[in-house]
Amino acid sequence: MNASTRGTGRQYWVGLRALLILTAVLGIGYPLVVTGIGQLAFPNQSNGSIVESGGKPVGSALIGQSFTDKKGNPLPQWFQSRPSAAGDGYDGGASSGSNLGPNNPDLLKAVKERKALIEKTDGVSGSSIPADALTASGSGLDPHISPAYALLQVDAVAKARGISAEEVRQLVDRHVQQRDLGYLGEPTVNVLQLNLDLARMDPAGNK
Repeated sequence: MNASTRGTGRQYWVGLRALLILTAVLGIGYPLVVTGIGQLAFPNQSNGSIVESGGKPVGSALIGQSFTDKKGNPLPQWFQSRPSAAGDGYDGGASSGSNLGPNNPDLLKAVKERKALIEKTDGVSGSSIPADALTASGSGLDPHISPAYALLQVDAVAKARGISAEEVRQLVDRHVQQRDLGYLGEPTVNVLQLNLDLARMDPAGNK
């Protein structure tokens, strides 16, 4: 075996050892350490921020869902989520916005239809409806709505459940999440968590 062959063989062996070491450290060790830290320090977030009711998972605090009947009509006893353009709605496997420009005829038609539906179901004027009630988020999975949209629905939800509008309004106020660190983003309301607390406070047990 000449020196050139020995040199090549040594290079292969060095490369193989580096591959094995890096695979063990970065492919096995690092993921295990990060997973362990996540499970110990942030178990809820690491497991998908699952929300439970009666000991059963009902959704995730990170992914929105619809509160409509089988035909897609909003159920008046529940607060409604922001529109979704992800698949058939809130499809985690098809996360995306509509990608329609502000002057796109299809978007303008959808906004007009949504506005008319909210005017009818909530008994409000079109000028009072905030933008997040009419347009989908960039991901199509946003679980939050603005406090303005939540408060806009208070009277209709209270009427459908036969409970005090003031009680429902106070419930919304308790669910307002302020800006992160006091200045990042906008105040929001998580619709799933709000509706779960709404169900708990409803003495009539409306579903």
